[in-house]
Amino acid sequence: MRCSERGCVNTTLGNMKRSGGSESEKRRKKRRLLQELGDQRIPYLGPSDHGFQQLWETSYSGLALRRSCSLPEELHGRVEAALFTLRQRGCFLRDLVKVRDRDVFTAVSRVLLGQPGTTYRYLDTRLFTIPWHTDEQRGTCCDPDLSAACKALWELNCFFCSDVGDRKEGDVFKQCRKELVGAIESKPSVEGDTESKDSEESKPSDDGGDSESKQSEEGETESKHSDDWDIESKYSEEEGPSSKQDAAWESRHGDEMGDLKTKQTELGSPTASKQHSEGKHTGWKHRPAGSTETETTDLGTQEKPVAELKHSLSGYHIEDEEDEDQQSGQGCSNLNPAKTPCPGPTQFNVTLLNYMDPAAMSQLKEEPYYGMGKMAVGWHHDENLVSLSPVAVYSYSCHDDDKAGVSSEEGPAEKGCWRIGLKVAWDIHTPGLTLPLQSGDSYYLRDDLNRTHQHCVLAGDSARFSSTHRVAECSTGTLDYIQSRCREALSNLSTDPETGTHSLLSLLPATLQGYEEIHNEVEFEWLRQYWFQGQRYTRFCSWWARPMEQLENDWREMELMTQLLLAAVEEEGQPEEGRREMAETLLTALTDRQQHRQTWRDRCHSSLAKTLPPEEAPVDRPFWADDDPSMPLPFDLADIINRVESLLWRM
Repeated sequence: MRCSERGCVNTTLGNMKRSGGSESEKRRKKRRLLQELGDQRIPYLGPSDHGFQQLWETSYSGLALRRSCSLPEELHGRVEAALFTLRQRGCFLRDLVKVRDRDVFTAVSRVLLGQPGTTYRYLDTRLFTIPWHTDEQRGTCCDPDLSAACKALWELNCFFCSDVGDRKEGDVFKQCRKELVGAIESKPSVEGDTESKDSEESKPSDDGGDSESKQSEEGETESKHSDDWDIESKYSEEEGPSSKQDAAWESRHGDEMGDLKTKQTELGSPTASKQHSEGKHTGWKHRPAGSTETETTDLGTQEKPVAELKHSLSGYHIEDEEDEDQQSGQGCSNLNPAKTPCPGPTQFNVTLLNYMDPAAMSQLKEEPYYGMGKMAVGWHHDENLVSLSPVAVYSYSCHDDDKAGVSSEEGPAEKGCWRIGLKVAWDIHTPGLTLPLQSGDSYYLRDDLNRTHQHCVLAGDSARFSSTHRVAECSTGTLDYIQSRCREALSNLSTDPETGTHSLLSLLPATLQGYEEIHNEVEFEWLRQYWFQGQRYTRFCSWWARPMEQLENDWREMELMTQLLLAAVEEEGQPEEGRREMAETLLTALTDRQQHRQTWRDRCHSSLAKTLPPEEAPVDRPFWADDDPSMPLPFDLADIINRVESLLWRM
């Protein structure tokens, strides 16, 4: 048994047991932070603000922008057509994820593409890839149009892989910064909006995400401290997936796909204009991170409380992030400098595609700390990635024909653009940064930016697609991995070729414990996850159908092994000490199994799950077999547990 793998499984399955205290402590710290911050705003800078470029280069140097005009025009056309194909096929679906022991829907609809057999896990939800189709990987799991769409996104992925780590292109990214600032400064300045009221709704609520607002999209959110699964945006627990978004999209953008088929979209580099002024401070002067001096000039009476808050809280918030990383085993916000970056050229293995139409949303949260505007995705680190690996994001905004996304001089058109917001994690001294994104722009989070900083996505006026390319940490998240685990467990099962009688080769407690842990991993990390949401995509792509059937067959064999272990425990002829050790091992495994089965049954039959249409509804499998006479194992785990407990008591 590979102990390192067993440890990963124990960490994953034990997360929910250990997370309660951590989440409670984070909520307490957050409340204290908000109380001390009060109605004050932390400054942030946009392209129209003096010092923006200096702030970018000194405090956000890991952020790189590639304007749409610097990508091949043919690639733009294929990617945009692919996004609309996926949207029209209905592939973009909202995820039902778990946040602080509650199921919530993501506001962002999404679909995962990537290497065949790869998965991506966030917020107790495992996404199963629709494989992108390369020249070498031609299959029949998708229809030709969908296959072409997957291939186009693979081509975009190849471009990002070759481009994101090419430091020779640094002059290109630096030029993008200068062009962005220059375009803003060349336009007449516009009076910014007045500061909006800091209502209770603008504060992050406990139904949020990874940490500070539990929303996420370009990250996935996935970490519990505003980490990538900050989480995905405002999750509504009351409403299920509504046809409102679909209807709005059809009415507003129904003609765009046809336009893409007849012509390639011309993607220039529109200029950005004046940013939302709330919370901005043009008198900011850069100072090195860690400095205790306050060098802002116009904060007045707000300056001292903010500085004091920094000194009193920043230290333990960082320590809290490290504790989170150690507990979760998904390290998205660990600030330990000893971590080493992903070696060699970047190989993005998945892309998480997101779609959101703000016009179809009943409510979007205000960004609570800087006053940056409405958030589509809250503050987060992207989670469950290879340590220090980069992230590449392609952004496409759906504009009406009369709205080409070009700024107007009548007002701050930047408010209508989608923007990315960045901040240094748990730092209230360094100003935040906002970057407007025009349709077709891409940006990279390089070096350790995703580890030391957090980012959010600020909603624009139009619907938006994004393709977020990642190096997912999937050492325990591939089909090859779980199949090897099944082979390992089933190696302890022997079948007599003449009689067909089954027996266990080893009854050593340590061996039995390892195989029962694999049993739980197959059921709760794969089968339950797949039948909860992964099976929704079978109507688009059949790639996972046969592998999951095989996993179910392997799981049935493991159920048989559990029955054989129970028989060995109850056999009177066994030495008493050996029986006791086996009984204790079995009791521990079955108790965990019973708890996890009840958790999944509750999720499958929750009020939110019942709002889903039949083709998307969770399926309470693999326990359709409760009434299946071919299954030899009694499914009343409570009865089995009682029998083992009674046996131990008699010993």
